[in-house]
Amino acid sequence: MADRRELTRLEAVLDAFADKSLPRVPAGIREFLAFGIKQAWACLFGALMLLAIIATAWLYPDDAAIARNDFLVILAVLIQVGMLVARLETGRELLVIIVFHIVGTGMEIFKTAVGSWNYAPGGVLHIGAVPLFTGFMYAAVGSYIVRVYRLFDLRFSHYPPRWLTVIIAAAIYINFFTHHFIVDLRLLLVVATVIAFFRCRMYFHIHRRTLTMPVLLAFLLVAFFIWVAENIGTAAGAWLYPSQDDGWHLVPLTKLVAWFLLMMISVVLVTFVHRPRPPEVHRPEPPDTYTC
Repeated sequence: MADRRELTRLEAVLDAFADKSLPRVPAGIREFLAFGIKQAWACLFGALMLLAIIATAWLYPDDAAIARNDFLVILAVLIQVGMLVARLETGRELLVIIVFHIVGTGMEIFKTAVGSWNYAPGGVLHIGAVPLFTGFMYAAVGSYIVRVYRLFDLRFSHYPPRWLTVIIAAAIYINFFTHHFIVDLRLLLVVATVIAFFRCRMYFHIHRRTLTMPVLLAFLLVAFFIWVAENIGTAAGAWLYPSQDDGWHLVPLTKLVAWFLLMMISVVLVTFVHRPRPPEVHRPEPPDTYTC
């Protein structure tokens, strides 16, 4: 299913089991199941964090000795340690998580200071108005992307020059801060991202087949699911936008632009760990290659 050199020990066991079991399943169902299992596995860190946010919103007592925000920090650390001890993550993924944690926390400190959104008060494990568990939410995005890279053995055709992607990603990150004081360049940065990646296609190996789709479509799909997760997080009271102070409502779809741009930053950061590789000449074979 994947390059076993890139798999953790448990993933290698599951991969070997799938090689023995899935061939008995009809081809279409087999590929669908393999895709779903890999996606779920890649989302493990983020799913556990989201589950912790929902569970504490419903079950955590208001008069607990430890504030909910601090409890979420402790849970996030335990999840991270548990995944490392159980060897569910590689050292590369840990590096990405740390980088995303730093980048995300830095932006959170600024954004809460200017009133873009706010967190429930309480606890001692915070920097300014930012509970430390928030960095793990950004880290969950990085964890997902880097795990998808190896689980699906991602390859790219017409990938833009890395120096160009770094410049665009840096400009996007800077604009997240500067648009509060000067002109907002996000739409221009969206155009720059679209131009840079317009010809780029992503090849992802599922079980026996390799599929291909435009990278920009992948950016948009992941941005949409981040938006869904954001709605769950705000509904659970982990954080709120100013417009939600008088009552919860769906986060505006316009936030998809911000998450689309975040995907650009995320992918560029991950390329420092997994350099983009071109498709293999001998794979995919013509009958098993499908285009989205």
